[in-house]
Amino acid sequence: MIEHVNVTKTLSAGSDKVWSAIRGIGGLERWFPIIATCRVNGAGVGAIRIMTLNDGAEIKDRIDEINDTARRFRYTRTESPFPVNRYLGTVEVRDDNGKTVLSWTLELDISPEVRDELTSLLTGALS
Repeated sequence: MIEHVNVTKTLSAGSDKVWSAIRGIGGLERWFPIIATCRVNGAGVGAIRIMTLNDGAEIKDRIDEINDTARRFRYTRTESPFPVNRYLGTVEVRDDNGKTVLSWTLELDISPEVRDELTSLLTGALS
C-alpha cells in the first residue's frame, strides 16, 4: 500500500546552514542514532549514499535531485533491511519568520503498521 509520511520541524538554526547540511548528502549518523556510519560514493545527482546501521545492515540511497533554488533534495532508497518495497524521499528547507522549516516527505509502499513505527522513528530523529 502506498503511504505518504510527512515530518515537519521548525528549527532555530539558519536556513542556509540547514540547507548546506542537507545538500551535503552525508553525515546522517549525526541525526539518526541507529546509523553507525554514512559514506557517499560520487557527488551530486547520481551519487550513492551508503549507511551502515548499528547492527551491521546497510541502506543505500541514490540521489535524484539537489535543487539549490527550491532548497529541495530527493532520493530513492535502493536497498534497505526494512520491509519497504518503494521508498522515495524529499527534504525541503524554507524560511519562516526567521526560523527554518524542514519538511521530510516519504512515499512508501509499506503496511500501515510499519508506517506508524517509521513515523515515530523519523519524528524522534528530528527532535
